[in-house]
Amino acid sequence: MRTLSYISAIIEPKTDNIISRLYDWLMLLAIVMGIMPLMFREQTLLFSIFDWVSCLIFMLDYVLRWATISIRNKHNRWWAYITYPITPMAIIDLLSILPTFSIIHPSFKIIRISRLLKILRVIKVVRYFESLEIIVAVIRRQRKTLYTVLSFALFYIFITALVMFNSDQMAESQDGHYLFNNFFEAFYWAACTLTTVGYGDIYPVSDVGRIISIISSLVGIAIIALPSGIITAGYLDELRRRE
Repeated sequence: MRTLSYISAIIEPKTDNIISRLYDWLMLLAIVMGIMPLMFREQTLLFSIFDWVSCLIFMLDYVLRWATISIRNKHNRWWAYITYPITPMAIIDLLSILPTFSIIHPSFKIIRISRLLKILRVIKVVRYFESLEIIVAVIRRQRKTLYTVLSFALFYIFITALVMFNSDQMAESQDGHYLFNNFFEAFYWAACTLTTVGYGDIYPVSDVGRIISIISSLVGIAIIALPSGIITAGYLDELRRRE
């Protein structure tokens, strides 16, 4: 039990433990090595080595976390062992490991949605950067409020798309086609307008459509500002709580 406690103290990020900090840097290095090949089209021998080394480190980390879960969950140790593989971070850890096994045998190609699954390795960084970990904690604490804002934003986008689709559908664009070929295009336009992104690939040509766009953009500024204020206030509260 003492050995497991010692290992758990190492693998959990701790600023006051030099060995734990070295372990954190090792994991960060493994993450960088794991995602570096995704920045290039060509896959060289060096990238294959990076992939294998990072995968082995990830596997070791996965096993150690599973073996020491009883230390972090003292209330129901056996249940913790059983449920650990289906916890969110354990699933991310496992999915970041699986793509490497497509190198072993072609039958593993079905696992290799590879380049996409490897991107999940970036999420592992959250464990080792306190600032990101605080943001995740804030989102978890404020999830009900953020969910309300998200629901309102999606509802507003849907209503705006519905109004625009039915009010501007008879207004033809310059090439002689309808502005929106289907409702999804109207929903896409409404989302871009609400967030004030404005790609410019779809835009209203009638006066009614332009008025709706103006209103949607003004409301969008207010809606998009809400999550920023909630997260900022929560971040400051979390910092004060930890201090």
